[in-house]
Amino acid sequence: MQSKQVYRDALMGRLAELDSRLHKIEGALDEPHSKDWDDAAIEHENDEVLEQLGQSGQDEIVRIRAALQRLRDGSFGTCTRCGEQISAERLDTLPETPFCRDCAALI
Repeated sequence: MQSKQVYRDALMGRLAELDSRLHKIEGALDEPHSKDWDDAAIEHENDEVLEQLGQSGQDEIVRIRAALQRLRDGSFGTCTRCGEQISAERLDTLPETPFCRDCAALI
């Protein structure tokens, strides 16, 4: 497993990326819509996609903040379900995960 500082830096970097993306999404959703019915329908569909992306981003932010809290309290890298160590390979790929591979497969 890498040092906890490496994971913290990766999580903080991803948090900054998500924050930037969410601000862009909010800006796009606040733009006025066309008065043309056909264009307005397309813009509405695009808004729905942006809202889904925004929700996914917010969900990821919640997971990242929880991982940062686990780093602070010393439980990072331990599965919150079974208490076993999460593999380094899994943490390297998905540092915000609260679950080991076996528990993640059950959910």
